[in-house]
Amino acid sequence: QVQLVESGGGLVQAGGSLRISCAASRRTFSSYHMGWFRQTPGKEREFVSAISWSDGSTYYADSVKGRFTISRDNAKNTVNLQMNSLKPEDTAVYYCAAVFTTVTMASFLSGRRVDYWGQGTQVTVYS
Repeated sequence: QVQLVESGGGLVQAGGSLRISCAASRRTFSSYHMGWFRQTPGKEREFVSAISWSDGSTYYADSVKGRFTISRDNAKNTVNLQMNSLKPEDTAVYYCAAVFTTVTMASFLSGRRVDYWGQGTQVTVYS
């Protein structure tokens, strides 16, 4: 079992930056692909970014490419999402997600397969 706890959400003006983090409870954190999804009321949860456990390859939704950066620290069991040039449309609850590495990255990015979710952290961007 892996517990994921997000932190760092908040209120920020458009054009500003926020860094959200996810701490994982399990020592085998490095055996999981990690990622971030987000959701707004009335909409489906959508993929934001992911990072591979093995080679650190990163993946981004087109809507955040060039503005968001994902990173992980396997020694500290954490994954971070640095969000720059934030826009009001980035407002959402952001969820940390993990999937065991036997699952294809494609399945993870599509949201078809996620083994663990965090409780979510609210990010609100005002104009």
